[in-house]
Amino acid sequence: MAAVVKDLMQVNADLQEQKERVDNVDFKMVTFSLAGKDYGVDIMSVKEIAKADKFTFVPNAASFIRGVYNLRGDIIPIIDLRSFFHLPFDNKNEGLENMLILHINDQVYGTIVDRIDKVVGINHESIQPPHPIFGDINIKYISGVVEKQGDLYIILDVIRIFTVTEEDKNKARGTVAADSGEFFVPPPGEPSQATRWSGTDSAIGFIKESLSALKGFHATKVNNEWLHKRFGEWSNGRSGEELQLKSASEADEFLNEFSSPCNGEFWTESYASAVKKVLPNYTSAGINVWNIGCGKGYETYSFACILKSKFPNARIKIWANDNDIMAVSQAPNMIFELDEVPDYCRSYMVRGKTGYTFNQEIKDIIVFEYHDVVHDSTLPDLDIILARDMLSFLPEDDQGRLIERFSEKLKDHGVVFLGRNEELSDIIWQSMADDPVSAFLHSA
Repeated sequence: MAAVVKDLMQVNADLQEQKERVDNVDFKMVTFSLAGKDYGVDIMSVKEIAKADKFTFVPNAASFIRGVYNLRGDIIPIIDLRSFFHLPFDNKNEGLENMLILHINDQVYGTIVDRIDKVVGINHESIQPPHPIFGDINIKYISGVVEKQGDLYIILDVIRIFTVTEEDKNKARGTVAADSGEFFVPPPGEPSQATRWSGTDSAIGFIKESLSALKGFHATKVNNEWLHKRFGEWSNGRSGEELQLKSASEADEFLNEFSSPCNGEFWTESYASAVKKVLPNYTSAGINVWNIGCGKGYETYSFACILKSKFPNARIKIWANDNDIMAVSQAPNMIFELDEVPDYCRSYMVRGKTGYTFNQEIKDIIVFEYHDVVHDSTLPDLDIILARDMLSFLPEDDQGRLIERFSEKLKDHGVVFLGRNEELSDIIWQSMADDPVSAFLHSA
């Protein structure tokens, strides 16, 4: 009887020790699924969880490298773990991909998985050694397996996956995968990666992603010619990582020659004269204008004076829109010193107690309104659209929709003024001017 009691006490002691070990959580992992099986990675290696669907293609890279991605200004490689481990998945998926952003040896990688589940806490002593029976992947990439509440998790050794050994380099220099199942994923900075990513297309891809993330500038056919020209200037004397835009200040430097003249200020005499020469000789009684992104109104007032001087008898109406509500609310009541106003505007000024304002004739021409250009607007048919440097700072889909709206709203032979380095390439648009004015005639 004493022996039985002793055995029961030992069993209880063993159970209590096991419970204490289980309750002592000293290892946390982020769990996810690949091809129907559950996996985990050490939470200390996970920088964040993200979703994305647009990656910049990398020429000559292995099939499991989906491309590169701009993560708030950092260009990171994107590895599809399903392809990496030769696991089945639906490669026709066009939705957002689930990504674990990993921080490995001071480098950041994006890894695509089927589904991200949760954070699971365990005791490291409950982790069992890896065994091929537990997974469909090469055992050398498994650090262990663990059971938690009836679920079996395969813990990946992500440091092993993303760390290049001398043996790897000797086996796979210049390649990324082999039929034997040995993989080589060089981190940023390795010569083989630099070689693969040094092509002009991928380098420009980095630039495009960075400009979008850092400055909201979206590279499309509207600005493609300028972008390639500017890239040629930018890449002169630069190579490798020096080509990348790593900060907002570098993005500003890249874009410093993009903007049109007289941004946010009255148009100079020379620029106003160039615009005036482009304007068609309208004979109709009314001229309707849509000024997008009018800001504080300097551009609008400049254009109103130009139109009034060229078409003194026409009924002119300018709808001046901006999504800066403070700017458009202040624009109608702006006061100026006469010496800051260009000569072609001065005949339309009146003196008040605190300075000069535009006369009622010019004020009656302009309607300043808050409006976000990506939303529809109720405007009559238009003769002129003034949208300098606007399209390039809209996402590509919004650019396309706005250009379609231009075509719908403009009368036949109406004119669109774009930014100095923007263009409309479709057949219905005919270029009317050269630098510094960019204008296009609409022919329905």
